[in-house]
Amino acid sequence: MVGSRSGASLKTSRIQLESTLEHRIVVGDCVAEMSKLPAGSVDLVFADPPYNLQLKGDLKRPDDSHVDAVTDDWDKFSSFSAYDDFTRAWLLAARRAMKPSATLWVIGSYHNIFRVGSIMQDLGFWVLNDIVWRKSNPMPNFRGRRFTNAHETM
Repeated sequence: MVGSRSGASLKTSRIQLESTLEHRIVVGDCVAEMSKLPAGSVDLVFADPPYNLQLKGDLKRPDDSHVDAVTDDWDKFSSFSAYDDFTRAWLLAARRAMKPSATLWVIGSYHNIFRVGSIMQDLGFWVLNDIVWRKSNPMPNFRGRRFTNAHETM
């Protein structure tokens, strides 16, 4: 669904876009939506899967103020096994929809990218490159207990 910033539906615009463009952004459950695509029809998949941050409570700055973080249900999994099952499901759905010559880009952080990469290899995907996206303005390291996470991996 294409929507405005105010959340109003723009169904007329979507119909017009779909009839004039080959490229679409689809919002919904990724596995369900990819299953609607014809097999072998997709040239490129860019995936930004849940990072499975495993947050157990609010994040606080040293001054005790609240840090906005991803706390939505879509990033909560009961276990690493549940996360792995989800990852396998969307990767298989993507593979089914992809053309033989298609490319898959997956972005992640140290929280998830190694699990995703391992599952990709288990499923027979070929990892062509490891690209580092350097963040010029990363989330601050408030407690000073680890290095600042200043990159994501693709």
